[in-house]
Amino acid sequence: QVQLVESGGGLVQPGGSLRLSCAASGSIFSMNVMGWYRQAPGKQRELVATINPGGSTNYADPVKGRFTISRDNAKNTVYLQMSSLKPEDTANYYCNADGITYTSGYYLAGDYWGQGTQVTVSS
Repeated sequence: QVQLVESGGGLVQPGGSLRLSCAASGSIFSMNVMGWYRQAPGKQRELVATINPGGSTNYADPVKGRFTISRDNAKNTVYLQMSSLKPEDTANYYCNADGITYTSGYYLAGDYWGQGTQVTVSS
């Protein structure tokens, strides 16, 4: 199994910045695509950004130019630097990762989610 633990959420004023972190732990053999999703009250969960092990990134249109995703493969950690935050960025942000675990001689692929961290943008 893989556990994902997010940190870095909080309350910030419009125009401000926050940095989210997500650390993966467990019987990890390798981590593939890692990313961030968000869910605002009354809305469906939506993609924010993803990054593959080679560093190729993908961003949702609403965050392009304002958010930057990065990762540290050695630490199995993914980051989301958020700048020029807007009230509409307010949501619970979830870390997601595709990974392969190795336990008792078996490799197992899985898709994992963190518990979420709240980001509130308000004056």
